[in-house]
Amino acid sequence: MSTLAVRSALRLHRPAALAWALALAAATAYLIRLHALADEARKGISACAVPAQDGLPLCSAVEAITADATYSDGIALVTGCLALLMFPVAAWAGAVVGRELETGTARLAWTQSTPPTRWLANRLTVPATLLTVGTATVVLLNNWARGDDNPNLVGDWYYSDVFIGTGPAAVAHALAGLALGTLAGLLTGRALAGAGVALAACLVLHNAVDLCRADLWPTLTHVGTFEPPRSYFQVDWSAAETRLTFHPASHYWPLQYVETGVLLALAAAATAAAFVLLRRRTA
Repeated sequence: MSTLAVRSALRLHRPAALAWALALAAATAYLIRLHALADEARKGISACAVPAQDGLPLCSAVEAITADATYSDGIALVTGCLALLMFPVAAWAGAVVGRELETGTARLAWTQSTPPTRWLANRLTVPATLLTVGTATVVLLNNWARGDDNPNLVGDWYYSDVFIGTGPAAVAHALAGLALGTLAGLLTGRALAGAGVALAACLVLHNAVDLCRADLWPTLTHVGTFEPPRSYFQVDWSAAETRLTFHPASHYWPLQYVETGVLLALAAAATAAAFVLLRRRTA
C-alpha cells in the first residue's frame, strides 16, 4: 500500500480517525485514573470500598455512589464499550462504503487510477490497522487497571462484557464488525441501508457468540459434593445427581483463543465475499 493511498484513506476517514484518537486518549487517561484508585478499593480502607472494611462507620448514599462510580462502574464502562465496539464500527463501515457507491465517488476512483480491488483494500487496511492497534491498547490498559480481577470489583471473568473486553476477542469483534459493515455497504449501495444491515448482522452475531460461548471448549463435570472454584462459568447443574458442569477460570484463555479464531475466520470470509461481489459488479 503506497504512501499516497494511505494519505487518501486517512483523508477519507479523517472524522472517524479523529474520533477514534480522542476516544483512545480519553480511555487511556480514564484507565490510568482508575488504576490509581484500585488499591484503595481492593484494600477496603474506605467505608464505601468493595468489600467494605469491618469496623468502619456506614458510608452515606452519596459516598457509596461516588466510590462505586470511580472504580467499579468506571471499569464496567470501559469494558462495556470494548464489548460493543463492533456495532459502531459496522455501522460506520456500512455507511462509508454505501455513501461512496451512492454518490458515485467510488466509480470515479475506479475510472481514474485506482482499480476496484485496490480501492476496497485501501478502504479496509487503514481502519483495520487503527482498530487493531487502538483496541489492543485499550484492552491492555483495561487489564492493567483491573489488577487482580477481584470479581467483587470488576465482575466475573465469564460475564459477556468482561470476557470480550479483556482479551484478544475484543479486537476480533471489532474487525468482524468492520468486515460485515463493508460487505453490507457493498450489498446495499446506500449509506443508511448499509449502516442498518450492518447493525442487524452484528446484533445476530453478538447474540449467537454469546449463546454458543460455553460450547467453544470442553467443559468439566463433577458428580458429588465438592467445593466449586471461586469463579466459574456454570453450564449445567443437576440437583438429583449433584452434578455440576462448568468452565473453571483456567478455561478463560482457551475460550478466548477459540472465539477470536472463529470471529477472525468470519471476518476473513466476509472480506473475501466483499471482494468477490465487487469483482462481479465491476467486471
